[in-house]
Order: sequence, then C-alpha cells, then structure tokens
Amino acid sequence: MLRVGIIGFGGMGQVHFDRYRRLVTEGYPIKLVSICDIDEAKLRGTDAVGDVGAAVKPGQHDLSSYSLYTDMDDMLKNEQLDFVDIALPTYLHAEASIKAMEAGFHVLCEKPMALDSRQCQEMIAASQRTGRTLMIAHCLRFWPEYEYLKAAVDDGRYGRVTSAYLFRGGFTPRWSYQNWLLQKDKSGGCLFDQHIHDIDTINWILGKPDKVSTVASNVIEGSGYDMVSTNYIYSDGKVVNAQDDWTLNGDFGFQMEFRVNFERGNMVYRDGKLKVNPESGPGFEPELPKEDAYTREIKYFVSRLIAGEPIEIAPPTSSADTIKIAEAEVESAKRGGVPVRVE
Repeated sequence: MLRVGIIGFGGMGQVHFDRYRRLVTEGYPIKLVSICDIDEAKLRGTDAVGDVGAAVKPGQHDLSSYSLYTDMDDMLKNEQLDFVDIALPTYLHAEASIKAMEAGFHVLCEKPMALDSRQCQEMIAASQRTGRTLMIAHCLRFWPEYEYLKAAVDDGRYGRVTSAYLFRGGFTPRWSYQNWLLQKDKSGGCLFDQHIHDIDTINWILGKPDKVSTVASNVIEGSGYDMVSTNYIYSDGKVVNAQDDWTLNGDFGFQMEFRVNFERGNMVYRDGKLKVNPESGPGFEPELPKEDAYTREIKYFVSRLIAGEPIEIAPPTSSADTIKIAEAEVESAKRGGVPVRVE
C-alpha cells in the first residue's frame, strides 16, 4: 500500500484527487493521506477549473478524512508518505520536486517539467542523488488515441510518417490562483503551458527535431505567447506542424486534434474520435482502452514504484528534451521564425 500526498489543489490537483479517490474505492494499493494548498479556501471547497474546462463546484470534495496543510514543508515533515503528487504552478515545479525528493519521497509532477532546461537538469540530478523516482505527468503519453498513434509509428504498420499536424486551443485561462497562468514568468504562457502537450507528443512519437521554426503572437499583456505555430524540421524531410491558441473565447470551448499521414494510410483524431484510413482497405475506428489518461498515468507510476522499476514511458530525461524544444521555439519566435537548432 503506497501512501500519497497531493501538493497543489487547483484544477489539476483536483483532477488527480478524483482519480486517487476512485482507485481507492476500486481496491488499488494506494492511500491518499494528505492535501496541501497555500490557498486555504480550496481546502474548504472552492471553484476550480481544469485545463480542459471542467468546473469543480464548491463543496464537491469532502476532505474531512485527509490531513490538510497550507505549508508544503509542514506536510513533508509530519506525514509518512511514499510519494507526493505535485500540481503546483509551473514556476514552483523544480523547487518543490527537489525538496520532496531530498526529504525522501518519490515525485509525480505535473507538466511541464519546469520553465527552463537548467531546472530540468537540477531535478534529474536530485533524483539520481537521492535515489527517488521522478516522473512528469505528460497525460497524452497515456491517452489511448495518442498511444495508438505511437504504436503505429513504432511498428511501421503503415510505413513511415510523411507529415503530421497537431492543434490545441480554447478559452483564455483566467481562472488560476492569483492569475498565475497569464503571467509569463510563472507559466511560460500558452507555449509552455498548453502547446507543451503537442511538443511532448512530437518528441515522444517522432523524436526530437533537428530545428524548429516558430511564429507566435502575444495579445494578453504580460502573458507570453498566446498563439503559436511551429514547423518541426527533420533530416528525413517529413512535414510536421503544431499550432495552439488560448484566445479562442465565446462558445468555442476546447479542441485538440491531430492528423498524421503515413506512406500507406493516415490517422485523424478529432472531436474525441480516432479514425484510421489505410490505403489497402476501409477506414475504421479502433477499439481503445476506456480508462482515462489521468488514471492510467497514476496507475503506471504506482506500478513502477511497487515493482522497483525505472520509468520508461515518460522518463524525466525525455521530459527535459521537451523543454529544450520549447526553448528553441521561444528563441525562433523572438527572431521572427528563423529556424533554431534544438540542443
């Protein structure tokens, strides 16, 4: 039985809370012990909105059976835990993860890993130094439709990838604690907070590109880039582009999609459905796991801890490479789209 504490009880912290609670009721070998958030109102049950727009209503969560803290240091000192789930604002990821590992706890940390690659290396070094496991919760690596795409690329069932397009976009995130999401120095803007999902998907499935060429725009003062379009340049010539925009307000809602072309077919994920279109036969919608990605990533992390095995699906070194790609995109955007080599 692994004991866990959640640090950060905003939108994603509450998403993870719901999954832990469900896993406990299903008899999974895990026990949620404590919750920490600097905003005491959240611990009383306030409104929160997740990054896909799912509202959490006041009083929805009964927290009476958990130890509650407003100070992370107090929780780490007083609770006997096996790991912590860090769902804090991005600018706190590195500091909190390192502190938790040095206190003896394994760490599951929300994406993105950090705001720069230097912090990522410090997190990796802390994991190696302490012998504590670190995993970044890149949920798309556990999203069934993206897993299916990954498998098809890896086994070459439709030949090599010739082109790919990914899109993600929706409403402006004006709901975060003290508006941290719209502060560039705390979230990194749309590019680091939302577009990072597709950067990581490209890194995970297609590999780290040689160069990137990015055009981006900022319309919300102080928020960093709000709209971004990046071309990923590979030596084999495949055409890859990803776009993101978090200024799509009104009734737009939220959308994420991809279209990937292979030598002998293509795949399209749109409106929550994956369609496979092989050239040799009729198109079809594959059978996919029903369990959601957030649950699956938590179960994967816990299973690796129990087995004493390293993280393979989302190792921190790969998450750090995703940040390197994001940094190159920022540099390219600053220079008006000039191709920038990914380090």
